[in-house]
This record gives sequence, C-alpha cells and structure tokens, in this order.
Amino acid sequence: MGLIDFLKGVWRRMFPLENIRQALNLRLAITAEMQKAIGIWQNCYVGKAPWLDENVISLRLEQSITREFANITLNEMTVNISNETLSKLFETATEELNSELQSGLATGAMVIKPLGGDRVQYISANAFVPIEFDTKHRLVKVIFPEFKKIGDNYYTRLEFHSLDKDKGLTITNTAYRSASPEVLGTEIPLGVIEEWAELPPAVTYPDMKRPAFGYFRVPIKNTVDGSSCGMSIFDSGLEIIQKADMQFGRLDWEFESGERAIHVDSAALKDGKADRLNRRLYRAVDVDLGDEELFKDFSPAFRQSDITDGLNTYLRMIEFAVGLAYGDLSNPETVAKTATEIKSAKDRKYNTVTAIQKQLRYCLDDLVYALAFYNSLTTSGYSFVCDFKDSILTDEETERKQDIQDLNLGIMRPEEYRAKWYGEDEQTAKKNLPQPSEVMQ
Repeated sequence: MGLIDFLKGVWRRMFPLENIRQALNLRLAITAEMQKAIGIWQNCYVGKAPWLDENVISLRLEQSITREFANITLNEMTVNISNETLSKLFETATEELNSELQSGLATGAMVIKPLGGDRVQYISANAFVPIEFDTKHRLVKVIFPEFKKIGDNYYTRLEFHSLDKDKGLTITNTAYRSASPEVLGTEIPLGVIEEWAELPPAVTYPDMKRPAFGYFRVPIKNTVDGSSCGMSIFDSGLEIIQKADMQFGRLDWEFESGERAIHVDSAALKDGKADRLNRRLYRAVDVDLGDEELFKDFSPAFRQSDITDGLNTYLRMIEFAVGLAYGDLSNPETVAKTATEIKSAKDRKYNTVTAIQKQLRYCLDDLVYALAFYNSLTTSGYSFVCDFKDSILTDEETERKQDIQDLNLGIMRPEEYRAKWYGEDEQTAKKNLPQPSEVMQ
C-alpha cells in the first residue's frame, strides 16, 4: 500500500472534523493535517507504518522509544496527597499510568478523564478533539466522541467540556445517527441509545476552576501546523526509523538468500530420490555439471557485519533525534567512549525526561482536582506533591563512586578504571597512568 492510500485510510477511520465543527458551530484547535499526522503516529506505534510490506517488518522502535521514556519518567516518581480517601482514589486510577503514558507519548497527548469513584478513562490524542488551549498550552475546551454501531446505523455522542474563568465548567451532550462512519449524520435525542438516556443535555458547574480531567502534552514544538496540539515523541526520528526497518529487512534477506544449498544435477534425481532428501538443502538445476560433478555446494559468505553496522548507525541517529542516550536502542558496546560524549548523551536524555515530567506533573495535579470534584472532595483542603528523582544523572555519579571504592580496595585495576571513564582501551590507559613520581608530586 502506498503512502497516499495509507493516509486516505487513516482519514476514513478518524472522526469527521468538519461535520463536528458544523454541528456544534465551533472553531477547532486541530487541523486536518494534524489529525492525519496523529493517525500516522498511531499506526506506526502499533506496527502498521506505511513503509512496511512482506519484505520489511517493523522493529517496533516506536514502542521501544515510548516505553523507555515512560519507564524513566515514572521510575522514581513519588506522589503525596494529604487526603487519605483522595490518595487511594488516585492510586487506583493511575495503576495503568505507565502503559497509557506510552500511548500518549506516541500520539503527542493524552487525557485522563474520571468517570466517577476511582474509575478513569485514558484517551490518547487520536480519540478526542481539542477546541481551545490557554496561553500555557493547557486544554480548556475539548470534545470526547463516543461511537456505537447498531445494525446498519452508526451513532455518535459528542461530550463537550468548556471551561470559562467566569462561567465555570459546562458539559453538553449531543447525539447523532448516520448510515456511514465517515459522516456525523443528523442529531437525535440522547434517549435513542439506552446508555445515553440518563445523560443531561447540558450542565454547568460554576465553581469549577480547572478542567474535569488531567491533560498531558508531549513538550515538543509543533512543526505540523504550529498549534498547541502535542507532537509524537518519535516524530523527529520517523524517517530514520523507516530506514532502520528497511535495513533490518536487508539483514533478514541476507540470511535468507545466503542460506546454504546443494545444487544438484536434475539427472541425479530422476529415480525419485528427491523425496528422501532434504528439499530445503538440495535444489535440482537443469544444468550439465559434468559426469564427475553431480553435486555443487552453494555457501556464499554472509555480509551481516556491514549491514548490522549500518543498522546500528541508524539506531544511534534515532537516539540523537528523539532525545535518548546512546545505547538505549543501539548496541551498548559501540556507544560514545569519551567521558564528554557520555555526559552529553545523558544530559540530552535528562533534559527530555525532565520536560516530560513537568508536563506530567501538571496532568496529575489536574487529575487529582478532577477526582476530588467527582467525589465531592474539592473543599477538603487537600495538598498534592509530585516529585521526580534525577536518576539519569545520579546513577552515573553513584557508579563512579562505587568504582573509586573498588579501585581503592584493589578490586578494580587503575587501567580498568581509566579505560572505563576516559574512553581508552586498557593498553592505552595503562600507558597514560601517572608514574609514581608524578603521583608524589
């Protein structure tokens, strides 16, 4: 399938923006171009990138990238909520935070929307329609579509949240019926669908000062349409990810095409012995190999090292592009060797993760407020504290201190220490060790 066909497929599966805009008479904060980009990110994330075919499979690097960032972001997160009831609600509501954050990182944004009690719904960017952001890129107006197919008809419910500093929070519900999933159709009463019958068409909460959900946005400048919509964490590395997938396809083909075989003169198999031979190893050829050469071995030399080196180069380029450290995706044995390069790579990852953590803190703070709202605890006077440890940088410092301790105890040799921390091979490190007289001076 070509890229154009792929994009058309994405567009057909997404909700109809123009229909929504006309139905509610709203100006949307997302463009068709941005919606297509989110669709591409989502498909790449689930292993359905447009460049894949029978010869090129996905290495699932998109999942590896989001999983690494989510793990590091949440690895040492601590949350303290002074209200015990609210703390328990939050703990249950965030049990799936790691896996859901990965989806949010992939599509550029996510919403954590309370449903009452400790139940929440995680909604990634491909499943909600942003209407308005404030000056800090925080979502204040949004539509959450819900879809149902009953018989030959398609039903859509649009739940519109609108936060106004003067009016508070207003939530409206409207329902629509259509014969096609590509159009919204005509408006119908909510009661047509049993599950929607008890929902109020409109309700206002004048005392609400924040949204009734937590919103997370990937902290990357939007280069698709310049809006406040979030960008996928792996968007800047997408073209190189394509090259990496294709390079792995070459590696796979190298092993398949170079598989050992015995070319056999077809005359040698005329008695039907082919059934008793390994059909994978022996291949009949209609070529006269001569009276003395009925069998000819085919064992070409593999070029996997060159292809693997190329793949590893692409992986390092991806790490640099998305803000990971060298060795997160690439072969750790070939990462930057000098102390300066190691520190630079760790700083790059630290800065990316710190920015993600800052946005996640905003999201979780609003989530706690929303949980308090749905459980009548907004006036409880609770406090919320979210902290993250600097494990990316402190791990290196701790490791170095441990190595110095091992060095002083004689467990590690001086040249081993120098080779590890100064990027030298042991022979060079041994030559560069200070002489006893130099140490005394």
